[in-house]
Amino acid sequence: MPPLRLIRRSFPDDPELGTAVSRAILTRVAADELPATMRVHRPAREVAFGRQDVAAPGYPAAREAARAAGFAPVERLAGGRAAVFHEGTIAFARAFPDPEPPKRTYERFMEMAKLVADALRRMGVDARIGEVPGEYCPGAYSVNAKGRRKLSGIGQRMIRGAAHVGGVIVVSGEDLVRDALVPVYQALDLEWDPGTSGSIAAELGRDVTVDEAIEAVVAELGAAHDLEEADVDDETMALARSQS
Repeated sequence: MPPLRLIRRSFPDDPELGTAVSRAILTRVAADELPATMRVHRPAREVAFGRQDVAAPGYPAAREAARAAGFAPVERLAGGRAAVFHEGTIAFARAFPDPEPPKRTYERFMEMAKLVADALRRMGVDARIGEVPGEYCPGAYSVNAKGRRKLSGIGQRMIRGAAHVGGVIVVSGEDLVRDALVPVYQALDLEWDPGTSGSIAAELGRDVTVDEAIEAVVAELGAAHDLEEADVDDETMALARSQS
């Protein structure tokens, strides 16, 4: 099995470019120009909207609500509803080459959910896979703490020849997630319970850095794959810039 490329580079000053880089990686993996690639990085403050959000009547108001809360509105690559990223979170995105991606949809979801849950358990969190009633961007492969508070959401996108699985892990700053999503979800006419939003730091009752959490994720990746540290190559960056 070839090594899994691991990219840690982030684009905190240009959230749209960060999303475009993941899209470009997916495109090039599908074209067999790049091998399987995983990004794990620290994002900027952004609200990532899904396709259903973009089609909703309240989308323009939701974008303005995000901006008013200090978050850049971007359109997410993976499916799902609006989710929040900020400097106290981890963004992750993996591109899988696959000639028939629909056949392994649930396998990819479970693999990523297990990776995240195992990384959180490594840090001491009672992490479980499953939807918390009332959570934002609900999904069967969310990762929660004790079945009560959502810590991570996972979405997926498939194209011919490859699939993308991405999401967010909230390390700290669950209050920022709530502050951004309350007006955004009101604009989109979506119900959720802000009390279901949690963080690793709140669960552990201590300060936790994003770097500490990234290393836990990388350790779990390394237990399952040979990792090859890499950067965004020039061709991928050029493709991303042309799309952002």
